[in-house]
Amino acid sequence: MSVFFFILVLIACHDDPLEPEYGSVQLRFDNVVGASDLKLDGTTYTNGSGEPFSVTKLNYFVSNIKLKKADGSSYVVPQDSSYFLVMESNAASQSILLRNIPADEYTGIDFVVGVDSLRNTMDIAKRTGALDPGGLASGMYWDWNSGYIFLKLEGTSAKAPVDATGSRNFMYHIGLFGGYKTKTINNLKTIQLAFNPQTAQVVVNGKTNVQIKADVLKLFDGVKPLSIAKSPDIMVSDSSRNVANNYATMFSVGTVQVD
Repeated sequence: MSVFFFILVLIACHDDPLEPEYGSVQLRFDNVVGASDLKLDGTTYTNGSGEPFSVTKLNYFVSNIKLKKADGSSYVVPQDSSYFLVMESNAASQSILLRNIPADEYTGIDFVVGVDSLRNTMDIAKRTGALDPGGLASGMYWDWNSGYIFLKLEGTSAKAPVDATGSRNFMYHIGLFGGYKTKTINNLKTIQLAFNPQTAQVVVNGKTNVQIKADVLKLFDGVKPLSIAKSPDIMVSDSSRNVANNYATMFSVGTVQVD
């Protein structure tokens, strides 16, 4: 009887699924302008319309992160831990550490640029960290429209018209999640990137580094060419749709390596 019981125990232990072991993934967002690293204030670049410009601010929300596997399944980062604000003026914000990632081989990553409708309309007390309008998200939230600004690009250009301050500024503040009580434009964009030709191997207690490049030129030279002279200020107009379609093309994978 004792031998029979021992065999049953062995079978039961064999059938139990193994607990996954974990590593971490460090996402590093590198903001660039074409082949050049983006530098705020003073450095002049040229867009596809031949317009010189410099950038004074670049902020954008990254959320709802998923890591994709070769079999088509995904590891979904818990949503409460999946909202980040990347700011060019804050180097620390450009590195996002994802903890407790099951050790496995991953072939790509999905994420949303923006803040989804559920979180946009959630009680303000539940929107903390990167989503705190009075903290990190200060300046990235429209009180008057009850919504987050998904991407904010500001700068100067000799081609921009002179404004009330006598300066030649441009600004693109893009939000809108489809509306809560009334329908609006939906500028949420899901970015799907493959790690091809490499894969991201997450190892137990290790850290896998993934570089993601964000090219500001794509905001001007993406799906719909954007001229600063013709459109120096875009917020909640129909033109915001064009900017969103452009920034959906600005991301690409750079290096992938394991520490």
